[in-house]
Amino acid sequence: MQNHRLVLPEHLNQFGFLFGGYLLKWVDELAWMAASLEHPGCLFVTVGMKEVSFHKSVNGGSILRFESKKVRQGTTSVTYEVIVLRDSTEIFSTEVTLVHVDSSGQKQPVPS
Repeated sequence: MQNHRLVLPEHLNQFGFLFGGYLLKWVDELAWMAASLEHPGCLFVTVGMKEVSFHKSVNGGSILRFESKKVRQGTTSVTYEVIVLRDSTEIFSTEVTLVHVDSSGQKQPVPS
């Protein structure tokens, strides 16, 4: 799955660079959308990100490209690798693991 985001002034810190929290939010959203589209009707919650390490700073006005692909599926969870690029330069990557839950928050098997 692929998506894009425009970095706007409200996403910037006092030095004019993207707040890391916005990037993490967008990465989390993309992984959730990928899981939800691949497994319609399933409820997913994020349980973790493998590593958080920002490779490059991002200025306002940048257009970021987000790419995700499923790398693992367990009994109750799915893991997606998410890569963030500005132009062709990778600025961030991680793996996001989500677990399938029922309406009361109990883990459920992920349909195949």
